[in-house]
This record gives sequence, C-alpha cells and structure tokens, in this order.
Amino acid sequence: MPRPSHPQPDNTDPGAPSEGRRHRIRAASRRALRGVSRPAARNTGVRLATAPGPRDEPRVNAALRTVAAYAWRILVVGAVVYAVFSVLGRFHEVATAVFLGLVVTAVLRPVADLLARRTPRPLAVAVALLGSIVLVLGVLSLVGETVAGERAGLEREFGDGLNRIEHWLEEPPFRLNRGTLDNVRSHVGQYLSSHRSALISTAVTGLGRLVEVVTVIALALFCSVFFIHSGDRQWKWFCDQLPETARTRVAIAGRAAWRTFTGYTHGIILVAATNAVLVGLALFALGVPLVLPLALLEFFAAFIPLIGSPIALAVATVVALASKGPVVAAVVIALIVVIGQIEGHLLHPLVMGWAVRLHPVVVALAVIGGAIAAGVLGAVVAVPLVSVVWSVHQALRRARGPAYPKA
Repeated sequence: MPRPSHPQPDNTDPGAPSEGRRHRIRAASRRALRGVSRPAARNTGVRLATAPGPRDEPRVNAALRTVAAYAWRILVVGAVVYAVFSVLGRFHEVATAVFLGLVVTAVLRPVADLLARRTPRPLAVAVALLGSIVLVLGVLSLVGETVAGERAGLEREFGDGLNRIEHWLEEPPFRLNRGTLDNVRSHVGQYLSSHRSALISTAVTGLGRLVEVVTVIALALFCSVFFIHSGDRQWKWFCDQLPETARTRVAIAGRAAWRTFTGYTHGIILVAATNAVLVGLALFALGVPLVLPLALLEFFAAFIPLIGSPIALAVATVVALASKGPVVAAVVIALIVVIGQIEGHLLHPLVMGWAVRLHPVVVALAVIGGAIAAGVLGAVVAVPLVSVVWSVHQALRRARGPAYPKA
C-alpha cells in the first residue's frame, strides 16, 4: 500500500525570518565582530575613521590656509596701491603741487600762528608767504650775482685746472699720452657739433618743463594759502562727510600723519641747513670757487636722504679738482666722509629720531624705490610717505587699546 505522505513545512510561515531581516542580522553580527556599532560610536563620542569618499573635501594644512589668506589680501592691497599711484602718475603735476603746498604749510604754519596773535589771520598768512618768497628770491639772486661776478675768474681757473689735470694724467702712475687726451677732447667737440640739433631740442623741451615747474609752484602757493589759513577747518569738514563709525579712526590717523609730516619737514630742513653751512665753511677755507652755489646745491640735495649729500659733494669735488688740483679734491672727498658720518650718526638721530622712527635699511629701500618709480621727486617723497604710513599704523594700533593682541 502506498505510504501516506507527510505534509511539507510551509515556507510562508509568519514566524520565520524574512530575507531582508536575515541580511540585517548578518550585518549586525559583522559590526559586532568589528567592535562597536555606529550608533554606539555616536553615543559614546567616538568617531570612526572612514575612508575618504568622492564627496569628502581634502584636508589642507593650517599653515597653508593662513599663507593663502594673507596672500590674497596682500594682492588686493597691492592692486589698490598700484591703482592709486597710477592715478597720481596721470596727474603728477597736481600731486606734486599738493605735496609742495603741504611742505610750505608745515614750514610757515607756526610763523603764521605766531603772527596771528597780534594781527588778523589773513594778514598773518600774507606776511608769512610774501616774506618767504622774498627770502627765496633774494638767495637765488645772490647766487646769480656771485656766479656772474666770478665768471671771468672761473673760466681762467677752470682752463688752468684742466691743463693741470692733463699734466697729472701724463705723469705716473697713469702715464697717458698727450695724443690720447687730444683725441678725447676732439671726440667731445665732434659729439657736441654733431648733436647740436638734439641739444637745441632738449633746451626747448627744458623751456616747456620750466613752464610746468612755474605752474606747479603757483598751484602749490595757491593751495598753501588755504592750508595755512584754515587747514584745520577743512580737515574737520572732510571728517564730517565720513560715516560716524569711521570718523574717530580717520581723525586719529590724520593727526598722527600731520604730526609726523611736520616733524620730518622741520627736521630735514634743519639737517640740510646744517650740511650747507658745514660745506660752505669747508669750501671757503679750502679756497674752492663757487662756494655759495655749491652750498645751496648741498642744501637742496640733502632732501634726498643718504644719497643726495654725496652727489652734491661729488660735484664740489669736480670743481675743486678743476680749480685747485688733486690735493684739494682729495680733501673734499674726505669732507664727504666726515659730513656723512655727522649726518648719519648725529643729526638724524638727534633731530629726526622723534619724528621718523625708521631703520636705515628701510630708508635706503624707500629712496631707491621712489627714485625708480618717479625719479628725483619719488626719491624726495618716498621717506616722508613711508614715515607717515608707519606712524598712522602705530597710532591706530595704540587706539585699539588693550584688546589688541600684544606681539
């Protein structure tokens, strides 16, 4: 007889685990074997190290992030500075006139304030400006009269001096042939004759430059009149146009900038006058001609720190060599060294140390950079500009108070 079949178990038993549940149980078992599950890690504050996926951001070194942050800010500041100087370069006559007006104001403002105690303010400003103009024109006319009066004697002395230089070059240790010197003289004459038209055009261009200089001086005097008369009210009006949050900082920066600029102007004038007096006395004692023009050249050259005074004394050395011979020229060269030491170690620390606190390396870099950017005017303006910027930075840093982190 056929054996009765037993009923097979039904796989659809509701008590049996489903396929998805079995997968979850296996995954939980694997996580338990690895240690601790992800929810437990989050609850206990333990962060699991996971392999970086395609969406994870790469880690950047903190130092590199800091350098990058400073780099783009420096680039922005450099672009702004370049734009400002480009605009000033397009209008350099106006910028020069304003700068000269500020210089005149720094020099004559104390005189006008002193006169205004006894006279009306407009009259005091007029007397200060007219008196200074008369003084400058008197000095220039005296220099012109000195040169005109010594013209005949200078021509003779320079001719004799050139002959002495030729004889000196023919003797040991140079031993140059007279033919060589004659060839050099003939080449110089041929160059001047062949480039006469270029020299004439340069002279005509110089006349155009002279007109520009006169225009700049007139505009500078016009600006200085108002700066001396009511510069403080003009600055107050400018600050009132700014937002209230920026007025205090701008006022602090303006006071620091003007204090440094006036201190630098007074100090450099005193240093230049001292150098001019020393050079004039030394050249007069040595019997070198053109004492007054050379002393005046030294005065104006001293406005270019570090390099102006040696250049002026080099011109004096050439004059001494042509008029008095190599011995006096050697003494003038020694004078360059002595006056440079006096200026660098005595005058600048005593007279300008309180107004301009810059390292000599910074001064040298500023002068060279200004000369490359804008010629002689840039060399003159570079040091006071850097000094003003540094003083403004220091003033704003002190104004922040104890909240500013100490270095």
